Amino acid sequence: MAALALCGAATAGNGTQSGNGESPEHGIRTERSAETLPADDSLRMYRLQEIEVTATRATESTPVAYSQLTREEIARNNFGYDIPSLLALSPSMIATNETGIGIGGTSVRLRGTDASRLNVTINGVAMNNPDSHSMYWYDTPDLISAVGDMQIQRGAGISTNGTGAFGGAVNMTTEALPTRFGGSASLSYGSYNTNKQAVQLSSGLLGGHWALDARLTHIGSDGYIDRGATDLKSYMFQAGYYSGNTMLKLVSFGGKSKTYLTYNGVSREDMERYGRRYHDSGQYYTSDGPFVLADGSHVDYYADQTDNYLQINNQLLLSHRFNDRWSMNATGFYTYGYGFYKQYKDDAWIMGYDNLEGPEQADLIREKIMRNHLGGANVAANYVSRRLDLTFGASYSYYSCPHWGTLDWVDGMEPSAIGGRWYDNDVDKHDANLFARANWTVAEGLNLYADLQYRYVSYKAWGTNDNYDWNLGRMQPIDVDKQYHFVNPHVGLSYAFARRHMLYASFAIAQKEPTRNDFTDRYMFSGDDSYPSSERLYDYELGYTYRAPRLTVGANLYYMQYKDQLVPTGMVNDGGDALNINIPDSYRYGVELTAAWQATHWFTLGGNATWSRNRLRHYVDRLADSPTYGRDLGSKTLSYSPEWIAGAFLDFHARGFEAVLRTRYVSKQYFTNEEIDRLSMDGYCVTDLNLGYTLRTGKSRSVRFGATLYNLFDQKYESNGYGYSYMSDGQRVDAAFYFPQAPLHVLANVTVRF
Repeated sequence: MAALALCGAATAGNGTQSGNGESPEHGIRTERSAETLPADDSLRMYRLQEIEVTATRATESTPVAYSQLTREEIARNNFGYDIPSLLALSPSMIATNETGIGIGGTSVRLRGTDASRLNVTINGVAMNNPDSHSMYWYDTPDLISAVGDMQIQRGAGISTNGTGAFGGAVNMTTEALPTRFGGSASLSYGSYNTNKQAVQLSSGLLGGHWALDARLTHIGSDGYIDRGATDLKSYMFQAGYYSGNTMLKLVSFGGKSKTYLTYNGVSREDMERYGRRYHDSGQYYTSDGPFVLADGSHVDYYADQTDNYLQINNQLLLSHRFNDRWSMNATGFYTYGYGFYKQYKDDAWIMGYDNLEGPEQADLIREKIMRNHLGGANVAANYVSRRLDLTFGASYSYYSCPHWGTLDWVDGMEPSAIGGRWYDNDVDKHDANLFARANWTVAEGLNLYADLQYRYVSYKAWGTNDNYDWNLGRMQPIDVDKQYHFVNPHVGLSYAFARRHMLYASFAIAQKEPTRNDFTDRYMFSGDDSYPSSERLYDYELGYTYRAPRLTVGANLYYMQYKDQLVPTGMVNDGGDALNINIPDSYRYGVELTAAWQATHWFTLGGNATWSRNRLRHYVDRLADSPTYGRDLGSKTLSYSPEWIAGAFLDFHARGFEAVLRTRYVSKQYFTNEEIDRLSMDGYCVTDLNLGYTLRTGKSRSVRFGATLYNLFDQKYESNGYGYSYMSDGQRVDAAFYFPQAPLHVLANVTVRF
């Protein structure tokens, strides 16, 4: 671990819990200390708000590998970047970004699996898109400012809600309503015109019953990548009513995002010709174009090559504590989304658009549009006694989303000749689950755990897709009508001994349905018309934790056996989404190590490391047009699965000053499942330095000045990419594209709290 500290990977920073129920490290300051709470009304208010997360959270005795990020750790990184940059502080997690600076087009991978298998909830409500199963972080701008704390579960975890509940979970709560009047104003500015303005105001507890909180934010950036601009506007509003042992709270948050499309990436060859910031999205050739490429070509760029999205999330939460043993919570939710993106297509094939008749090829501008509605309810009850903790729950959601496309302009054609939709399809999805969970203290220090979930999914999609099927000679038809019944058990035990030691072991089964793209884009690489299969995970976990007042050490061993795992092929569709294929037999196993030591009251150091082996067994290439089609390639490394993920941090804090140095390391990743060096991404090591000084002007008033230096040692690296192989004129072609990250850059901020 000491060697990793020289160039490792940021993970369990201070304010972070890691492993199985490790306590917050080394006396970290928290915003919920008993000293800051007014009398009984406020204490009851906080206890009621804590009921909201009972159903989705692991506890110290739960045999689950998890990390905890406190409000302080979140606030320390809340200057403008998306949540994935913060999640990269936890073990086995990788953050990726398209624009090069952590804003817009961000995502994560956990233990080598992509974001569609990482379940994200806030206040127990699933945030993953029910269609793609992904969490689009920039569709909920500045969500990080609204989050109170986070728990990141690795592996199958505990029963929870949502389509991504497979292989990992991020459980967030909105920040607790403050008991006192106050607010904050924050300004950030840095490299590439990155900026953030935020204002927040809280009423405090009014008349012993009411509390209000509101926030407005704007985030903007030009991005490191050329034209990688991001413009995000967001709001959040909370209103709570407290009476005795009952709380009713309304939470509404959302925003409007506009981001330039940068998901094309850039090849190594183009990086050498045109520089690391180059990409060709929106580019078209014209004799009098204002931009001249290295080969002398004149080009211009379509200014509105953008993704635009509006999302409004509404939650109504009811919590009630019947007595010291029984409590319950219920949540109704509704999310509205409307989005579109525009694309300039140079020399597009006209026959690929059903509503056009004209020349064989022409330049055009097209729009892809969607409007979605998601509504439902979650309910859970909890019973606690001296030896037994029981939780029961259920949830149901309904999702509908029409997709369609229009053409804004076609070169040489009158507007009247291009009307109508060139594709049109609809989606309906019902998702329901029931679960029961028990944690039983059999003897002093020994706990048995059992969790059983039943999940029902009905997914229907119909109409025509945005892909032109050249074999059929028409737009690709969609006709999906699938139902799934999943039973997911989880059993385990934990044993605490000698005051500071804990062992745990668990076994779980998790199952998941395919995504929309797994159904609709399968024809692009599959040699048959079959549907993709659902995937199943058998997850074995074994862990150990040592906790002392100044030292925390943890180790977790995992073995994840998959049946029909949906694995990225390296290819992407027209929207930049990864294309997946079922692999009958595959596995992942590894060891996760965490450590943190508070050397003095003003200095803490720590880190973590994950070593893993991720393999396919007897992999037979089934990708149409692949140079190795039909061949048994034996045992190969799974795509996007690094062998090493590691990190370290040094934390100094004294008399209002703080300095946190983090470094993270990710080893080589392959884009495909053939272990081809030409289709891979080099490992990288990056270090950030976070500096801050807080001037306190009163008990709850302060001014904080901060600056973060990202990529401190000016490394040239890429955080993500994609690649694929195909045959052309009898020759094999390997194509790879990358997302370069910014060199040394700075983001400064000032936050005033009153």
